[in-house]
Amino acid sequence: MKRADAAAALRALPPGLRPLVERLCAAGERLALGVHLVGGPVRDLLLGRPLLDVDLLVEDRGGEAAAKLARAAVSAEERIVAHERFGTVSVHAAAGVVDLAQARAETYAANGALPEVRPGTLEEDLWRRDFSVNALAVPLNAVARTGRAALVDPAGGRRDLAARTLRVLHAQSFHDDPTRAFRAARFAVRLGFALERETRAALRAALAAGAFAAVSGERFRAELGRSFADAQADPGEVLARLARWRVLDALVPGLGVPRAALRWLGRLLAAPPPGLAPDPLLAGLLCWLAPEPPARRRRALARLVVSGRPAARVLAFPAHARRLARALERPASRGNDDARLRGLPAEELVALAALASAGVRRRILRFAAEDRARALPLDGSDLVALGFAGPALGRALAALRRAVLDGEVSDREQALAFVQDPRRRRSAARGRAK
Repeated sequence: MKRADAAAALRALPPGLRPLVERLCAAGERLALGVHLVGGPVRDLLLGRPLLDVDLLVEDRGGEAAAKLARAAVSAEERIVAHERFGTVSVHAAAGVVDLAQARAETYAANGALPEVRPGTLEEDLWRRDFSVNALAVPLNAVARTGRAALVDPAGGRRDLAARTLRVLHAQSFHDDPTRAFRAARFAVRLGFALERETRAALRAALAAGAFAAVSGERFRAELGRSFADAQADPGEVLARLARWRVLDALVPGLGVPRAALRWLGRLLAAPPPGLAPDPLLAGLLCWLAPEPPARRRRALARLVVSGRPAARVLAFPAHARRLARALERPASRGNDDARLRGLPAEELVALAALASAGVRRRILRFAAEDRARALPLDGSDLVALGFAGPALGRALAALRRAVLDGEVSDREQALAFVQDPRRRRSAARGRAK
């Protein structure tokens, strides 16, 4: 375990955000507000992992403490975004984001419902958290440190970190918020931790009680999106854990997990090819549900409240992906690969690459990284000046593109000669159609 106190925490912050946090702490002194680093950043500090997020807790029984502190500390170049329902604000700076929350206590009106929150103490806020390893705080300023230890650990989180276990804070934790199972799977994969015995029993009890049925599809969909977007946790392993814990069966019975494809998808989403910005949730659904029978795919989309155009894309993708994969298994030129892949949206492209064989994946990624954005020696206006119009213009540009990618044309002079030779254009078109 690494050292965890105010000095160590400030040193470990992302360098560009440390001045902002120091200003927030100083403003807290002036306003008599305690400022604490809480949750995941403290956990990562103890584990010696880089601090990627900065989550601050502001303690004040008067309410609206987070917004008050942010207004007192931000500069003209920084922007405050308020989230009024939960009493939180985010300060957006050039170097990143600092999240501030009012210390809160909470109650749940029913299993699976969103919590009702009220201002509370630091200790109350820590006890409402998901796992003991996240119920940790480091008081950062003098107001926060008064009467407290350098590390506030009411639930034994430091001990559980040493034991590499995830432990909920009470037996009803998964009843109150079943989506904690998704967070448990992400933390387990990201940190290499396991659920401790009583936590496994609490999850089984929530499943047996039908607590997961009370949660809206939108909330499960949001957790899935976070799972696919988490660059530190293989989504295939995350979903495999959820399947092992029978959580996926509580959503839609029989859902499988194509682990190898999802592992590749996670890598591609963490470092997408240049110029691609796929939506993690949609790409994840395309890849995850592609092997499922159509009826189960539809049930999963309905449970997650995915409809309209996104649902249509997920439903249509498997058949299209199979046709493309068969075509790409055959030897072909770069121009032919480009003709087949060029119209695919980013999400379908990365999902297809994740599901494909190694050889086909290399060709898809070569297209995405090198050929997709390849500039041509001539553009549409050049061809219009040469007399091309309508469908003939499109066909000429497509033929030129194939010729460039296949190495037949390398400069403007060769491109002009190519587009003005109908025989060569027809030959290129036949090659593209093979």
